[in-house]
Amino acid sequence: MHGVGDVRFFDRVARLYDLAMPPAERGALLDGLSRAERPVEHVLDVGGGSGRAGVTLTAPDRQVTVVDVSGEMLSRARGRGLDCVRGDARTLPVADGAVDAVTVVDAFHHMPDQRAVLANVARVLAPGGAVVIREFDPETLLGRVVERVEDAVGMGSLFTGPDDLARAIERTGLDARVLDRGFGYTVVGVKQDNN
Repeated sequence: MHGVGDVRFFDRVARLYDLAMPPAERGALLDGLSRAERPVEHVLDVGGGSGRAGVTLTAPDRQVTVVDVSGEMLSRARGRGLDCVRGDARTLPVADGAVDAVTVVDAFHHMPDQRAVLANVARVLAPGGAVVIREFDPETLLGRVVERVEDAVGMGSLFTGPDDLARAIERTGLDARVLDRGFGYTVVGVKQDNN
């Protein structure tokens, strides 16, 4: 789900990625999923890389599928027992209305055409389904540090604050709200039956 330069980086660091990254915010993700207006039986973890977030969402009654463009990261996710599909967030290889929820955890800023990504997410969500995006706020001190570090290593990251992200989600026709704020923030969007 990353820009071409970012994919090469993630392919190179896949073996070490989970050692450097903190665990995914399970509570925030589950809070976001609870906003869905339908049972959440199938989650598409877009840009899910090594499955770091996907494993926190697995449950006996829930299928989690990781979608990413980095083959090396997906091999890590497969090693965690997750279903994986290699694909681009701008053209998700999933039928219209096929999933109950989509998560994007610490990856949206790596996606070069964010408008197309959000439109595709809205397309694959079933009515009542929810998208939950966890991101880094570039207006916080730590967010500015992450932004500068990623720029220094040549990533094409595009960071967005929580309010701007909520507005972008609403432009796809979903009802959006900011669930929490800070260095790591959560925005959820729910697809209404009339979409």
